[in-house]
Amino acid sequence: MTPAPEQPSAQPWSVPVAVHEVPETGRTFALVADERTRAAIAKLARVRALSRLEAHFDVTPRGRDRLHVTGTIVATVGQDCVVTLEPIESEIEEPVDLVFAPQAAPTIVEEEGARIEVTPVDAPEPLVGGSIDLGAIASEFLMLAIDPYPRKEGVVFEPPAKDADTGGPFAALAAFEKTGIEPE
Repeated sequence: MTPAPEQPSAQPWSVPVAVHEVPETGRTFALVADERTRAAIAKLARVRALSRLEAHFDVTPRGRDRLHVTGTIVATVGQDCVVTLEPIESEIEEPVDLVFAPQAAPTIVEEEGARIEVTPVDAPEPLVGGSIDLGAIASEFLMLAIDPYPRKEGVVFEPPAKDADTGGPFAALAAFEKTGIEPE
C-alpha cells in the first residue's frame, strides 16, 4: 500500500514531529522562523511586524504513545500603541508545557434524557496522525501572548474632559425645540 501524499499545512509555520521520531531520552528542538514565516504569522496575528520568533522545545516520550513538550517561545512583536498610535515593540517570552496523547473516545453521560459528551478538564492535547506540530504550537502560544491593547511605556489613557455646557447628546434637539420652528 502506497502512503497518501502529505497535505500542505494550513499553518504558516509547520514543524511536524512523529511520536516514533522521539527517542526514549527525548529530543531538543531549537527553531527559528524565517522572514517569510514571520510575515505570515504577523498577518495572521494582526500585528504590524514580527522581527524575531524562536522556539526552544524539549520533547520527551510518556509511555508508548504520548509526548511531553516543554519549552519557551521568544519573539519581538511590532504593534501600535492604542493610546498614541505610535509604533512600539514588545518582547515576548512564553513558557510551554503540554502533553499529547491519542484522542480517547468521549465519555457520554445521560442526564434528564439527553446525552452529553464530557471531556476531562486536564485531558491531554490530541495527537493528530501520530504526530505533533511544533511550529503550530509556537504560533498559537505566541498569538495568545500578544497584548491586544499595547501601550507605550508610561502612557496612560485619559478620557476627554466632559464639558459642562454640552447638555448631553440631545442638547441640540432641545435648543431647536425652544425656537418654535417646525422641522420640515
